[in-house]
Amino acid sequence: MMNIVVVGMGYVGVPVAALLADVPGFNVTGLQRRSGRSAWKIAALNQGKSVIEAEEPGLPELIKRIHDKGTFHVTDDLSAYREADAIIIAVQTPVDENHIPQYESLRSVLADIGENMKSGALICLESTVAPGTTNHLAKPILEQHSGLKAGRDFSLIFSYERVMVGRLLHNLTLYDRIVGGIDPESTRRGIELYRHIVKANLHPTDALTAEVAKVTENAYRDVNIAFANEIAIICESLGVNVHDVRRFVNSLPNDPSNPSANPYRNMHTPGAGVGGHCLPKDSWLLKYGLDAYGSFKFEPNLITGSRYLNDNMPSHMKDLTEEALKEKSLRLRDAKLTLLGVAFLENSDDTRNTPTEPLYKLLEGQCRGLIAHDPHVKEYETMKITQKLNEAVNDSDCLIVVTRHKEYLSIKPATLKKQMRTPIIVDGRNVFNQEECLKLGFSFRGVGLPKKASAKLAGSST
Repeated sequence: MMNIVVVGMGYVGVPVAALLADVPGFNVTGLQRRSGRSAWKIAALNQGKSVIEAEEPGLPELIKRIHDKGTFHVTDDLSAYREADAIIIAVQTPVDENHIPQYESLRSVLADIGENMKSGALICLESTVAPGTTNHLAKPILEQHSGLKAGRDFSLIFSYERVMVGRLLHNLTLYDRIVGGIDPESTRRGIELYRHIVKANLHPTDALTAEVAKVTENAYRDVNIAFANEIAIICESLGVNVHDVRRFVNSLPNDPSNPSANPYRNMHTPGAGVGGHCLPKDSWLLKYGLDAYGSFKFEPNLITGSRYLNDNMPSHMKDLTEEALKEKSLRLRDAKLTLLGVAFLENSDDTRNTPTEPLYKLLEGQCRGLIAHDPHVKEYETMKITQKLNEAVNDSDCLIVVTRHKEYLSIKPATLKKQMRTPIIVDGRNVFNQEECLKLGFSFRGVGLPKKASAKLAGSST
């Protein structure tokens, strides 16, 4: 029997714990704080219920199965660390407004583990961290509180996840995993553990390389999204449709006859902003690791500039909204606005770092009325939300699309026009057909869409 503790029952911890608990001979304990927001997870998981509300293929069935087998339970009792052969840390590691990592939860967990862990344990850090954190923060804290020596008395690795809401089990089992230890033996033990649940390749490396790889993956995507957003704004100014441009750019085929040339293009889709747990912070974690532990000073302007550009997209959405209102002779302060979408990811309830929140804050108090709608999100602490579309649309002066939920794709603009006080749409996710809306008399703006065409067609409609 191998005893495993997984710390943090969130989008990473729950599926990892569930997969491991389904391995013959493994007994898994989930450790979760009894905080006001998360205490309910302990009872729910101990009843065999999933705590992830988004549709996750296979996860509810897996949780029920391991509950019935008796190989998984959740607690807030730190004594669970004492018998653990392996401990996996999956707690949040946000950054503050100055882009500095906030490791309070991580430090606390590491100290608790150090005070309770047994000799010979394998400690696995899955939380995304700045490069250098495993060696310069995790290792010293564990050694200080345990009195044990890393690499001799216990093993320590950094091995990151590549999860996506809606595909948690799929990604964890079928995507390659990188395992970086503080020494070769730690790496070997990490590979041995994850081999039980990962069907894809396991790549051994050192902890620092694995840390850099994790934040680089997300910085790469963030930069690509920023490129698309920048091209979109250029297209708006020049009066062309960015989606046509993207389609033409991506039509360049991959030529297998000349792999070295590799002419393939994959321009991303621009949008109202970037959200999620990883992309808004991982570029800053990369920069923090560079600043703290790099051997020479270097300013990663491309990466940080992309982050600033993506963060500015909600502000750009506000500008588009004011333009569209002006076209109908409306001022922002006299308009009732409706935000469509609160989740950062389409067809999910995941609101982590949603771009809807900064847009809501930019508009709040500046307009006559403001409400957000999302078919998957029931509440959000700082926003007025409804799940009833008619309630959100009726008497609205402007619909602002922030999330591309499938429910929005079937909305008929002609129906909207009958419900709204003023027919105005600002589309941040290419949900509505611009030409159709303009013919119906809507004032229409969209990320990457021509402004002159909007004014021209709107003026000719009846």
